[in-house]
Amino acid sequence: MQKYLHLRYFIEFSYNGQNYFGYQIQPKQISVQQELETALSTILREDIKTTGAGRTDTGVHAKKMFAHFDTHQEISGKLPHQLNSFLPPDISVKRIFGVKDDFHARFDATFRTYEYYISLEKNPFTQNSAWQHWKRTLDIGKMNEACKILFEYDDFESFAKIGGDNKTNLCKIYKAEWEQCGTELKFTVSANRFLRNMVRAIVGTMVEIGTGKIQPEDLRNIIEAKNRNSAGTSAPAHGLFLVDVGYDFD
Repeated sequence: MQKYLHLRYFIEFSYNGQNYFGYQIQPKQISVQQELETALSTILREDIKTTGAGRTDTGVHAKKMFAHFDTHQEISGKLPHQLNSFLPPDISVKRIFGVKDDFHARFDATFRTYEYYISLEKNPFTQNSAWQHWKRTLDIGKMNEACKILFEYDDFESFAKIGGDNKTNLCKIYKAEWEQCGTELKFTVSANRFLRNMVRAIVGTMVEIGTGKIQPEDLRNIIEAKNRNSAGTSAPAHGLFLVDVGYDFD
């Protein structure tokens, strides 16, 4: 009698989010998850469902994303190559590997890291990968001063999408800093979890600090208000990249 297999695999992949309504499947909209599941189901000839490490918003990119899926068959080492041949050019699979059958792409992640890019000059080659903010000067010193304030708090309701389905607004930020890389500013932020729209709302608020509209110390009042309307406008989605998700695979 053939043994019934129940195997769980992790898949590491990246994507340009310009053409997608985020990672998660959306009714009547194209998503990265839909493309990935269609490719997996077609090649493996069974109905495959994936669970991602998170759900990036419409237009957001991922340099390093993980998802898990279950199957009744052992995976061939050729599967990543087969998937890359099947998937559209803006989604790329790096590797697939087996994990324990209860290991979870979302709940077992220990941290997520995002990068946000702002172009300090008009650049036709980064129109879809950086916020073109070249008309006004940004004070990176003040923006980094404000970053230090983020470590004082763990409730970030003021940066959460209004009407979101967050069960808690608590997040632990491990890293937050701005650095200039040539003609771009890069914001790196790492935390155990993020609320929907949180990074883009933080960036939008930081830009208001960088332009002098508000002062770094005003960030405390914004966070303590626990009101999305007290924070700045969300930065454009196309400047945001998920760059790492941490796991204790051992």
